[in-house]
Parts: sequence; structure tokens; C-alpha cells
Amino acid sequence: MKRLYMLFFSALAFTTSQAQNKFNLLVGTYTNTCQSNGIYVYEFDANSGNFKLKNSSENVLSPSYLSASADNKFIYAVNENGTQSTVSAFGYNSKSGKLNFLNKNVSLGADPCHLINDSQNVIVANYSGGSIAVFKKKADGSITEVQQLVQHEGKGPNAARQEKAHVHMVVFSPDKKFVLSNDLGMDKVFIYKYNSASKNEILTLKGSVDVKAGSGPRHLTFSKDGKFVYLVQELDGTLTTFSYDKTGSLKLIAETSILAKDFKGGTGAAAIKISPDGKFLYVTDRVDANNISVYKILKNGSIELVEQQSTLGKGPRDFTIDPTGNYLLVGHQYTNNIVVFKRDKLTGKLKDTGKRIELCSPVGLIFTKI
Repeated sequence: MKRLYMLFFSALAFTTSQAQNKFNLLVGTYTNTCQSNGIYVYEFDANSGNFKLKNSSENVLSPSYLSASADNKFIYAVNENGTQSTVSAFGYNSKSGKLNFLNKNVSLGADPCHLINDSQNVIVANYSGGSIAVFKKKADGSITEVQQLVQHEGKGPNAARQEKAHVHMVVFSPDKKFVLSNDLGMDKVFIYKYNSASKNEILTLKGSVDVKAGSGPRHLTFSKDGKFVYLVQELDGTLTTFSYDKTGSLKLIAETSILAKDFKGGTGAAAIKISPDGKFLYVTDRVDANNISVYKILKNGSIELVEQQSTLGKGPRDFTIDPTGNYLLVGHQYTNNIVVFKRDKLTGKLKDTGKRIELCSPVGLIFTKI
């Protein structure tokens, strides 16, 4: 009898672990280049790397980047459409993958390209507008009109790309006391104090740090312990390491390049993410490079290159790592697919599984619980 119980509980534990390793993969797309419904929801099995389409939105205009609420009940999306850009809120049924449109409001800045949210606010980076827009959340998950607009003013030495401010990202500090924002046009990272409950002064400027002139800061990520920040610069492929302390101060401690020594051609560094265990850093590069660099993160926060390999597509705009750390998925804006790589958790190295999710112009990828 005892053995039967053990077998039963072992089987139950196995079944539970199998179920726990299934997640929803949400993909935001551009809808102006090929046929797309907007946001797609796939069930992804982190044990096998298999996937299946569960649902999609209907007639949502270019929801390129997405952000899920902490309670998994709402999804927020930017709608990139030049000066007519908006930000949308959706109810989200994670079991069915169904998205229920709630409302949208103008972003008050052209081409929003990134956003974050917490229980009170949705904060958006307007790329062409060079501004940060803050929306309040209503009880039903919908958003108010913009309650605060923070406008950046300035430019950089690259006349073609830095003719004015270009806010490319907003990210919460680990303790949610600050919001960091990269400005590609100004070669600066701004640090704002975050006053979540304020009505219209949610963000107040604490300071900023300069990076190399003409480098164009794009995306950053915090180390797992919150003591370091890794920033990739789009225009020249610089990868910068900062130390970070709880007062919201960044201090530059190292710089390297994601470009191979013999590389010649166009570069356009894109996304930067850390593995769930905090041990490896991944960075994508576009234009002619179309590759991903893998770095090991050492205990002192420094990094060392593990490998660099092709993403097997063109325009690797964004990628994501499943919550178990088993797989890394790269979305290709121009070859219209997502390439599924298997991750070696010990070395950080990537191996092509041969699995491809085919869809129009994938741009932003996030995982949520089911």
C-alpha cells in the first residue's frame, strides 16, 4: 500500500511539474507590412519547446510592445502609428488566451516603443516624440488619458538618428522607487523618482548619466541582485556596465562592444535580457549582423563572452527566455518568424531546435502564467 501511495504521489508530482512548465507566449506585431491581427497568444511547453496558437486579438493596429499586469488579468500595448499613436488596455483570460479590448488613449508622442505597468500606472516611452507618458489605471484595468508628459529636449552627434530626443525604454528599478529611461537621441540614461500615488507628478527627475557620444542607448536590464545595470547602445554596438545603488545612482564601470573584431557592415543593437537564474546575459544585433551574443555574468558583475551566433533570421528585434530558462525565442521582424533555441543552463549556449513560429512581423515577446 505504501508503495502504491508513493507511485501515486510521484505520478501526481510529475503531472503537476509538466503542467507548471506550460506558459502563454504573447507576441506583439507590426500590422502595416503583412497580414496580422495584432497580438497573438500561444501556449508554450517549456519541457519540449512545442507550441500551439490559442488566440489572437482582432484588428489591433501595430501593438509592437506589450506589458502584462502582475495579477495576469490585463495586457497593455503601444500602438505605433506615427503622430496618431495610442496606448491600449485589454482584459486577459490566460486560460483561453482571449484578449478583451477595454480602451485606448492617445500617447501624446509619436511612435511609442516600450511600456511598463504596476498596480497604479502605465508608463510609456514615446520614441519619435522624445517623451514619457504616464497613464493612471482605472479599477477595471482600463487607462485614463495621459496624466503626466515628461518631454526630453536635446540631440546627439549622429545627424541622421540623433536629430532630437528619442526615448527608447522605461524600466522600474527593482525596488520600484525609480524609473530609468534611455534616450537614444541624447546619449543619456535618465533616472526619475517614482511617486506612484501622485496624480500628475508621478515622475520627478533625479538625474541622468551620459554615455559615449553617438552610441545611442536603447535597452537596459538589471542584474538579478539589483547591483548592476547592463545597457546596450543601438548605434555603435557598445555594451556598458554600471553599478547601481538603492539611492538611484548609476556609475559607469566597464564598456565593451558586441561587434566581432572582424565585423564590417551595419549594426543595430536591439534587445538585452538576463536568464532567470541571473547567470547569463544575452544581446541581439540587427541590420547586417543578425546575431545574438551570450555573456557569462561573474560574481563581481563583470561579463565575459561565451559565444556569438546567428539568430537564423533578419531583424531580431526582441527575444524572450521562458520562465524555466530552458528555451530562448527570437522574433524576426523581417523574416516573419520566431526561432526557438534550446538553452544550456550550465554554459548559457544556444542550440537551434528547428522549431519556428511563423507570423507577420513579430516585435515584442513576453511570457505569462496560464
